[in-house]
Amino acid sequence: MANDEHLEGVTEAEAGTGDKHVPERKCVLTGAHDARANLIRLALGPDGAVLPDLRAKAPGRGAWIGVDKAALETALAKGKLKGALARAFNTGDLKIPADLPDMIEQGLQRLALDRLGLENRAGAVLAGSDRIEEAARRGQVHLLLHAADAGADGNRKLDQALRVGSDREGSDLRGLVIPASRTILSMALGRENVVHIALTAPASAARVAQAFARWCGFIGRYDAPVPCEETSQGPSALQVLK
Repeated sequence: MANDEHLEGVTEAEAGTGDKHVPERKCVLTGAHDARANLIRLALGPDGAVLPDLRAKAPGRGAWIGVDKAALETALAKGKLKGALARAFNTGDLKIPADLPDMIEQGLQRLALDRLGLENRAGAVLAGSDRIEEAARRGQVHLLLHAADAGADGNRKLDQALRVGSDREGSDLRGLVIPASRTILSMALGRENVVHIALTAPASAARVAQAFARWCGFIGRYDAPVPCEETSQGPSALQVLK
């Protein structure tokens, strides 16, 4: 079996020469294929330890999973994860930490908040209800996030501004209530009392949306954010996946 993780779980289509498709990998638990960015890589260390490699950059052998935390906990408890990894790594000498699901959740949260911090330093993040409302009504908001402990009235006000600026009045377009409190968001951005966040650059919105989608999807929150592409109806804005 090849040691190069790029050959681990590669689809037949991707293996062909000159293929331009997004690289896919196969989940060792379900057998389903998905884009690498939507899956989680588990790396096998020299000592047989299996650890999450959320950036998919660790050297050595790797296997991919595409299930949420609840399914992973079940697979771990029933021994299905160890069996699947033993086949993928061609060895039964594995050390899988009992808190692997928690490690993945915490790592994905950290990546999402780190990405938010990077975009903030690049000047693509707005905070403060008044500033966000003004930008949203002008059609300048490409992604809108609300803290878990944000007030319902404040959310509704900014969601309405988002719909107005996106020429989507009457729709259910709205920001995403993320699983992070205002305290956590404030720490991530290095600001005080951050309750709402808006991304004003399409590329930044896409990067943040992807990071939060991985985290939210893993913990069973499938209302993850997806920035719209710009259309003739109006500027890009937040959609919510159901």
